[in-house]
Amino acid sequence: MAKKEMEVVKGVDLNRYMGRWYEIASFPSRFQPKNGANTRATYTLKEDGTVNVLNETWTDGKRGYIEGSAYKADPNSDEAKLKVKFYVPPFLPIIPVVGDYWVLYLDDDYQYALIGQPSRKYLWANPPR
Repeated sequence: MAKKEMEVVKGVDLNRYMGRWYEIASFPSRFQPKNGANTRATYTLKEDGTVNVLNETWTDGKRGYIEGSAYKADPNSDEAKLKVKFYVPPFLPIIPVVGDYWVLYLDDDYQYALIGQPSRKYLWANPPR
């Protein structure tokens, strides 16, 4: 039996969504160190409507980070389905890695968010800012 597609938030105000979000929980992933602390993402809206993404975490006191961009997967849809693009490795931007960034839950005050993607392999929970 096919899995039902996840529902996503509609009508996200990107201006309100911008800023720093701290991670309180996530599914383990190969993209993040297992012992990372103070993991956070900072989003900045650019003039062209795309979003600058800065992901940071600290491991043994050392900051690790990657910077990329996000954009609406379908500009004509009001669903909060974004694509994120990072270049790996970050210091040699030749290989783009593109992934899905779906806002699955967002409270009315833009304080809590639940982020996932259609494969259901990744999930991040972000607390009050």
